[in-house]
Amino acid sequence: MSLWQRSGDILKILFIGDIVGEPGRKFVKQQMRGLLQAHTPDLVIANGENAAGGFGLTPDIAEELFSLGIHVLTSGNHIWDKKDIEPYLGKQERLIRPANYPEGSLGFGSVVVPTADSTKVAVLNLEGRVFMSNLDDPFRKAVQEIERLKKETMVIIVDFHAEATSEKSALAWYLDGKVSAVLGTHTHVQTADERVLPGGTAFMTDVGMTGPTDSVIGVRKDEAINRFLYQRPHKFEIPKGPVHLDAAVIDIDAKTGKAKGIERIKIRS
Repeated sequence: MSLWQRSGDILKILFIGDIVGEPGRKFVKQQMRGLLQAHTPDLVIANGENAAGGFGLTPDIAEELFSLGIHVLTSGNHIWDKKDIEPYLGKQERLIRPANYPEGSLGFGSVVVPTADSTKVAVLNLEGRVFMSNLDDPFRKAVQEIERLKKETMVIIVDFHAEATSEKSALAWYLDGKVSAVLGTHTHVQTADERVLPGGTAFMTDVGMTGPTDSVIGVRKDEAINRFLYQRPHKFEIPKGPVHLDAAVIDIDAKTGKAKGIERIKIRS
């Protein structure tokens, strides 16, 4: 059976946590075949906003990630860090940025993509406001987007790129029964609270990151420590050494859009 064929009405979604720099990209490449064989996902989503040197994304790197078998790239506040991404962001629908950026912002806040058997899956990107930029309200924006997306599909995956655990949890409960999954990104620390909420929405506070293990959320330890010690700006670099991949697999009823299960994944080099 093909890796992309599924049996019955259960749809499998593989979501890979924030890919950090070249070490993260290389490890995704090394592990992708094994992930596909082990989990047979119908769709692969990854957050790629840190894939270019730890900050931002370039068109070439986005294409590299798509070539590995990733179908949709989500992002967050660092999507704007590399200027050459802007023209690409305006035309590549499978690279999305948070939908609650002000009206008129470049790019797409959501996308609907088909699986191999033509089942439609919607992916919605949102950004939190607690300890982050004062964007449009992600709660109200989510409702607006979901109403529109449900005209095409019942299967909706939300990447909520946010800092505060409370904000992520609140959005998940607010959207319980309205979307298939709310998956947190941004903190780069995988949480062990994966569950399916009573209304059928899978939730995980943060999927984690794919990048250097011996680091401070992906950057060199000494640079991060000096930033805290001396309170001065530092240029952060991505360290070499051991890496890990954080991800989650969600089982979803393709007809109802309700999640049936969620599994946390961590692979170490």
